[in-house]
Amino acid sequence: MNGHRPTSELFSLRDRVALVTGGAGPLGSVLGRTLADSGAHVCLVDRDEAACARALEGLREVAEGEHSALVVDLMADDAADTVLAAVEGTYGRLDVLVNNAAFTGTSGVPGYAVPFAEQTSEAFLAATRLNLLVPFALTQRAAELLAASGRGSVVNISSIYGLVGPNMRLYDGTTMGNPAAYGATKGGVGQLTRYLSTVLAPRVRVNAVAPGGIARGQDERFVERYSGLTPLARMATEDDMRGAVAWLASDAASYVTGQTVAVDGGWTAW
Repeated sequence: MNGHRPTSELFSLRDRVALVTGGAGPLGSVLGRTLADSGAHVCLVDRDEAACARALEGLREVAEGEHSALVVDLMADDAADTVLAAVEGTYGRLDVLVNNAAFTGTSGVPGYAVPFAEQTSEAFLAATRLNLLVPFALTQRAAELLAASGRGSVVNISSIYGLVGPNMRLYDGTTMGNPAAYGATKGGVGQLTRYLSTVLAPRVRVNAVAPGGIARGQDERFVERYSGLTPLARMATEDDMRGAVAWLASDAASYVTGQTVAVDGGWTAW
């Protein structure tokens, strides 16, 4: 067939440049290795210098490429300029932006993952800055580079709690909580994704992945309850997110934009 491309080529990120924020964390490091394994040159961004070094070493073990790491506090006012100037200076281009850095539902920020009556405005604003303003600022600063790529793709990491409300019964008898700011900002990520997909079209695609709850040593009662309410009867792992992110970053998703893909074991199906 004329113009037929092998499926493996559609999924390839060979020689593209990918930027992953929160790239030294549990999910970000897995996503960075995934993109590198798909052929991309990967730049990780994180504020933890030692973790960045370990994550970069992991990248280089997975795949050859011009991989790098930037130690940057994304909460700083000039963070977007700092990061994109470094990427442009090192690579001269950007093809994929993965906005992964965030306060999660368990981040130990004072006044955040505590009972609702104890949650503070300061914690809410801090979560809004990292979870919502940072993806906005980075995408805005990266838009020209992504458009010049000809295959620019932004993948935002949202959450099922950006799609549905929390079942607070899951947390009964545990010390765990579910911050209002987490769901509110992740819901905002979904709307930001839809907005950017229209504003940056047709030269840049923008999508989001909404992970279900990822198993990270939570209270056994929570894990049992959560798994029992999930059609696939288990919590997620970081590896479960690899396929969706790799797909959305690649030409295999060339006609997909403005979408939030729930990778949640069916949690939002009922």
